[in-house]
Amino acid sequence: MPRRAGASQPDSRAVLVAVRDALPGLRPAERRIATDLLADPDRFARRSISETATHAETSTTTVVRFYQRIGYTRFKDLRHDLAQESYRERLAHADLPAEASDIARGDTLEQVVAKVARDETLSIGDTADLLDVAVLADAVRLVAGARRVDTFGIGASAIAGLDLQRKLTRIGRTAIDWAESHVAWTSAAVLGPEGVAVAISHSGATADTIEFLRLARASGARTIAITNFAGSPLTEQADVVLRTAARETEFRSGALGSRIAQLMIVDCLFVGVVQSTYDASMAAIRATYDAVQPQGSARRVQRSAHRAQRSAH
Repeated sequence: MPRRAGASQPDSRAVLVAVRDALPGLRPAERRIATDLLADPDRFARRSISETATHAETSTTTVVRFYQRIGYTRFKDLRHDLAQESYRERLAHADLPAEASDIARGDTLEQVVAKVARDETLSIGDTADLLDVAVLADAVRLVAGARRVDTFGIGASAIAGLDLQRKLTRIGRTAIDWAESHVAWTSAAVLGPEGVAVAISHSGATADTIEFLRLARASGARTIAITNFAGSPLTEQADVVLRTAARETEFRSGALGSRIAQLMIVDCLFVGVVQSTYDASMAAIRATYDAVQPQGSARRVQRSAHRAQRSAH
C-alpha cells in the first residue's frame, strides 16, 4: 500500500491501484488530478505541487487533499512512489506497447490488438498483486461448505457469474446463475443459512446487484462480493470482498479490463474449491470430461440401441 502516517515499511507498488480505487469518491477537481496522474504517471511524478494544480485547473490545497485521500502525508512521497511503480511496471512489461492504452479513432487493428493485450495483461497483474490470499481462503471455505451457491451480475459481470456457476456445477456443486433481477431476488430471499450468494459488479454500485446481496444476507446466507472498489455500496452487504484492479479505458462500456479481472478471480476461487475437496472434485472433473467425449457419446448410443433391441424381443 502507499505510504501512510506511521507506516514503517511503505510499499510503493499499489499507488496506481489506490488512485483508481479512490476515483468514484473524489470531488470533480480531485478527479481531474487523478485523471492526469493515471494518464501519464511519469510526467505527473516530475511535476511540483503548483504545476500539478495548474495542470488540473485547481488549487494547491486541492492537491494536498487529493494525496491525503489516497493515504499520503507528503506530496514528495507520492511522487517518489509513483516514479518507482512506473519504472517497475515498464521493466515488468517491456514487451508491451508503451503508448497509452486508450483506443483512438484512427488506430490500426495492429494497434488495437496491442493496446487491448496491454490493458488486459496489466489488469490481471494488478489484480494478482491486490488479491488478499487470506480473504480468498475465506471465500473458498464458504463456497466449499455451501449447500447451494447463487451467482448474479449484470452486463459484463454476468459473464463471470455464469462462468463460476458452470465451473462449480462441473465438480458436482449445486450452483445457480440468475440472469434476471426479480428471479435473482426471490431466490436470494429464501437462500438461507446454508447458502452462499456471490454478487459481481465492477463499480460495486449496481442497484440490482446490491439488492440481490442484501436479500441473501437477510435470509441468513453468507455473501461474497467481487468488485473493483473497496468502499462501494456492494461491499457493505458482503461477508467477504474479493477485489479486482481492472484498468478501464474510455471504452468502459466494453468492460475490457474488468471482465478479464473478474474471470481471474473466479478461476482462483474455483481452483481453491477444487483443492479443498480434491479427490471428489477430480473424480467429478474426469466424469464430466468423459461425458462429452465423442467415444463416450458413441458408447451411450450403442447401449441405447442394444436396450431397444432387447425390449423389442
